[in-house]
Amino acid sequence: MARRAAGRDHSGLEGRLGHTFGEPALLRRALTHRSAAADHNERLEFLGDSLLNCVVAILLYERLPNVPEGDLSRLRAGLVNQSSLHEVAQALALGDELVLGEGELKSGGFRRPSILADGFEALLGAVYLDAGFAAVRRVVESLFASRIDRASEEPPAKDPKTALQENLQGRRLPLPRYVVVTVGGEAHRQVFRVECKVDELGISAVGEGGSRRAAEQQAAESVLAQIAARRDGRP
Repeated sequence: MARRAAGRDHSGLEGRLGHTFGEPALLRRALTHRSAAADHNERLEFLGDSLLNCVVAILLYERLPNVPEGDLSRLRAGLVNQSSLHEVAQALALGDELVLGEGELKSGGFRRPSILADGFEALLGAVYLDAGFAAVRRVVESLFASRIDRASEEPPAKDPKTALQENLQGRRLPLPRYVVVTVGGEAHRQVFRVECKVDELGISAVGEGGSRRAAEQQAAESVLAQIAARRDGRP
């Protein structure tokens, strides 16, 4: 049992996305999670991930002609990550459009950041196959305009691992430890779960990602949030 019927009208989503599909089957595939059908969106997600990184890189390169490569890379990482894509997907109300299997539906998969972020990337892959690179650029430029404007005006943020390291060094504390908890998924699509531990503060967090580095970054971000909460007196 899937959450959404395959023939559902997605014109509202197309309006929010800024692209009307000439081949509706591509849109349906982009919205179909692997838990729901054999014709699912994982290959489109792979394509969309690369397209998104490429378009964001082009936009940053054009708007910031005097910014060096390292800072451009950090800016792109801040724009193209699960948290950012989850927010964009929420703005599109993408969770209401996804086709999920019964298990994912019961577990709240239509709200899960990873599924929403992956679904957004799959949409971009579908837009490319439907209308080409220029159409993808128009969609990304529209949806990310305010984020890119903010990134252009602010100094590039440090990645979470670097920020955590500097935070601990400033307190004269040892560096955090990163431990791989599990490695799952298929060989071509592994999922890493990594725990970040700061023993001296009694803080730890687990991150998840498609690479060890991505999982470490997510775990470090969660540890930084816990440190900030303690500093602000939050429970």
